[in-house]
Amino acid sequence: MIIDKRSWFRSLAAVRGTSLPRTWLRLFVTVVFAVVVTALYETGRIGASLSPLPFSLIGVALGIFLGFRNNTSYDRFWEGRKLWGRMVNVSRSLTRQIQMMVGPLPGEPVDADERSAVHRELVHRIVAYVHVFRHHLRDEPDLSDVVGHLPQDEVEALDHESNRPAAVSARTGERLRELWDRGWIHPMHLPVLEASLTEMTGIQGGCERIKATPIPASYTILIHRIVATYAFALPLGIVDTIHGWTPVVVLLIAYAFYGLDAIGDEIEEPFGFDENDLPLATLSRMIEVNVRQRLGETELPPLLEPEGGVLR
Repeated sequence: MIIDKRSWFRSLAAVRGTSLPRTWLRLFVTVVFAVVVTALYETGRIGASLSPLPFSLIGVALGIFLGFRNNTSYDRFWEGRKLWGRMVNVSRSLTRQIQMMVGPLPGEPVDADERSAVHRELVHRIVAYVHVFRHHLRDEPDLSDVVGHLPQDEVEALDHESNRPAAVSARTGERLRELWDRGWIHPMHLPVLEASLTEMTGIQGGCERIKATPIPASYTILIHRIVATYAFALPLGIVDTIHGWTPVVVLLIAYAFYGLDAIGDEIEEPFGFDENDLPLATLSRMIEVNVRQRLGETELPPLLEPEGGVLR
């Protein structure tokens, strides 16, 4: 995600993080075609042009279609961000619940070291879940972030899991049940802890729904085709009116339509690695640092900083 704060004038000259890297080639081809059409018209090889009326009518409709598609794409992006905001909150809440609700019941002997070890194990399971969840959304096989947070045999077992976050969550639930059987969790507290795990699973399901259900391809393809047809046909509709300025006008209009079309494509999938996608690695690291600090740990990884104005 780009967080570089630019002035208005710097924004006008910006290229990184804009639609231009995606659209410059199609824009170049469109303008070259407009130059050719203008040259043929001015030399008399094309004697007539199309009426500008159809372009006015189609342009309005096309703007509405692109606006609707971009709104749909942004809704997916914003929903993904809200879901990860809930993940931040539930991770912090579950850490607090573990520290408050897990331990020997009143009147039983208390081994402070053992209680601290159990708290550490469960909180590090939260960290492992968040990192595995991020890799799951980004289709990354890497498990290096999990090493040290889970037992080695469990890390190795994740290699064979098709849904690694679900496997980590299931094992965490089993550990809570074992602690309940042991008497370390009050019967009234177990549903509270389970509700937090259920909330994390619900967040995962919401993100998986966004990832697995793109905007229907037929709609996207239709928009691409209409935009391309409009941009390439536009010179034929305006050349007899503005003559030599036709390529300039085509450049401006095509830049707007191609840019809107490309923005919809980019933010439709918010969990990827594009510069405008959600900074999942940054959020995951923040959760790890936040919950491990509650354990009193001091040897923590640094929070991720922007690289070139971009958070990953």
